[in-house]
Amino acid sequence: MAKTKDLSKDVRDKIVDLHKAGMGYKTIAKQLCEKVGAIIRKWKKHKRTVNFPRLGAPCKISPRGVAMIMRTVRNQPRTTREDLVNDLKAAGTIVTKKTIGNTLRREGLKSCSYRKVPLLKKVHIHARLKFANKHLNDSEDNWVKVLWSDETKMELFGINSTCRVWRRRNAAYDPKNTVKHGGGNIMLWGCFSAKGTGQLHRIKGMMDRAMYRQILGENLLPSARALKMGRGWVFQHDNDPKHTAKATKEWLEKKHIKVLEWPIQSPDLNPIENLWRELKVRVAKRQPRNLDDLEKICKEEWDKIPPEMCANLVANYKKRLTSVIANTGFATKY
Repeated sequence: MAKTKDLSKDVRDKIVDLHKAGMGYKTIAKQLCEKVGAIIRKWKKHKRTVNFPRLGAPCKISPRGVAMIMRTVRNQPRTTREDLVNDLKAAGTIVTKKTIGNTLRREGLKSCSYRKVPLLKKVHIHARLKFANKHLNDSEDNWVKVLWSDETKMELFGINSTCRVWRRRNAAYDPKNTVKHGGGNIMLWGCFSAKGTGQLHRIKGMMDRAMYRQILGENLLPSARALKMGRGWVFQHDNDPKHTAKATKEWLEKKHIKVLEWPIQSPDLNPIENLWRELKVRVAKRQPRNLDDLEKICKEEWDKIPPEMCANLVANYKKRLTSVIANTGFATKY
């Protein structure tokens, strides 16, 4: 696996001379105890036996070694650089972790954090594929009629806690360079359509089935009217037990609200997730000081999300379905 020592110019010339005399590759290699194929091919192509000038130091890992570590990483993406260093050391090549990292980057790979996705079982994958195939050819007008909804957690210092600061050596605990530990969070229910965002509601305490119906009663229909959903609009929510409870279904039927059949464990199919991310980024920039301030800022920023962003998410919904099908039902980047 290690790089072989370059042959001298005299040996290379002798290999070419023997080849010109009519000797075959195997005969020359047996006589000189050297590998001759690459030397002769270079002479045939470039009419020279010496190496071309090159920039920088030669690679410490041979092409065969690169192929080995790429095969290892392809089969086991969790392989560490230290593991690869040890594998090459056992094969006779001693390199550093930095060399391994540079090699992998040259091959188009980069080190990334895990993506958090739902635990998908076979039944979930089947349901996701069924939903995607069923609605793949639906027109954009069908998705315009959908009122999307979901709940999310907003942390007081959720995004700010990951920020970095420029400070002097002994100024770590200067108030400007610190963030309060924890800070708490609030739960929100929200909805949106292609025409814009609906009402945003703070969930106080532990939400149960009765509270969920109350939230719908106070926010769902007013949102549909404000967004001018018109006749035949469809309500979307996931398969949380509070959403699928018998009493909730009866309430929706009583209000003559049609519900979109939804596959289990499919947050990537709900475009409101993109709006939650947008909201969290906007709220973090305003640096709320307490939970009441957090609620106030969330509602203000939610109302500021442009309708064009909402319309774009709905207009591109087919891409989500295509991605699910292309990924054979597994989680997608959305």
